[in-house]
Amino acid sequence: MDSSAAADDLEAIANFIAVDSEHYASLFAIDVLSAVDRLTDFPYSGRSVPELNDPAIREILFGSYRIVYRVKSDMVELLTVYHGSQLLDHSRLTLYD
Repeated sequence: MDSSAAADDLEAIANFIAVDSEHYASLFAIDVLSAVDRLTDFPYSGRSVPELNDPAIREILFGSYRIVYRVKSDMVELLTVYHGSQLLDHSRLTLYD
């Protein structure tokens, strides 16, 4: 389900949070992974990414973060995790075509 790019994103976010609190960084990572795990059973539970015109690329919102993934044959491919105040990096969405 996960990609190395998305795993790198999550690690970078957790490291940023850990500067202030390792405890909250760990909780954040665990909670994000739990949210992503739920997508296995409900891959279409996230909304379509508003900036795109592709119903296969979806997202779930987690606090201030956007977790973007692609549904392919009812499989979930995690693409990126980023703060909602940032612009979506479209290059992150084409890595696995």
